[in-house]
Amino acid sequence: MAGTAAAGALAPAQDDRTARLPGAWRLGLLRGAMEIRMFFRLREQVVFTFAFPIVFLFLFASIFHDDMANTGSTASQYYVASMIAAGIMSTSFQSLGISIAIERDDKVLRRLRGTPMPPAAYFLGKIWLVLATGLLETAALLVFGSTVYDVDLPSDANGWLTLGWIFVLGITGCALLGIAISSVPKSGKSATSVVVLPFLVLQFISGVYILIDTVPGWMLTVGAFFPLKWMCQGLRGVFLPDAAAALEPAGSWEYGRIALVLAAWCVGGLVLCLLTFRWKNRNDG
Repeated sequence: MAGTAAAGALAPAQDDRTARLPGAWRLGLLRGAMEIRMFFRLREQVVFTFAFPIVFLFLFASIFHDDMANTGSTASQYYVASMIAAGIMSTSFQSLGISIAIERDDKVLRRLRGTPMPPAAYFLGKIWLVLATGLLETAALLVFGSTVYDVDLPSDANGWLTLGWIFVLGITGCALLGIAISSVPKSGKSATSVVVLPFLVLQFISGVYILIDTVPGWMLTVGAFFPLKWMCQGLRGVFLPDAAAALEPAGSWEYGRIALVLAAWCVGGLVLCLLTFRWKNRNDG
């Protein structure tokens, strides 16, 4: 009888503690803040993340700086838009694909799965990190591009809105793809090779490093299946004159198609995550 009474007295207290546990959204915010602090404590990682696209922009824009015929813009300005798109994919797809694979290999995910923290909070924390780094990198490239290469920033609300929805859809789809591809490497040591190679190939066939009108047609067709090509195209529409649309295969910016493709990748990336994500390595059973 005494044991039953004690258990009965403990049950309400346990229920009360459970009720007071923060929800997934609050835990996601707290974990996102922790992820951001951890990121900025690694100075080498911070420098590499933000300096890499700026250095590549400087190199390509310095080598290929001629005027593009009948477009009212230069190749240097073209590369600003392309590098912003590549930077968005780098801070989302590449960053998450590598970091999550390493955390899985180090048993971090397995330990987190054994805590009361809702699984959604882990992913929300990663999304907050991606948004913060993506915004900062985009801002840095915009400042560098407008200062050094005279890229015109959007002059009205519509231009900024277009930039906004391309950024949000692009970084969401790429982040989900990064989470999905993190399950492909067999170990954390191989994650960089597995993730960086397809990203590098996509940059060449999506018009990041090579002018879009010089990329072979079959490569453009392959690139069109992935979000990077459409992010580049949309951002060129934001930052280049309307006459530059003549460079595009369709002769226009195709904002409607860009929105549909990026939204489709958000849905498809979520499905891939649900089907492929693992909290443990294959060898852990």
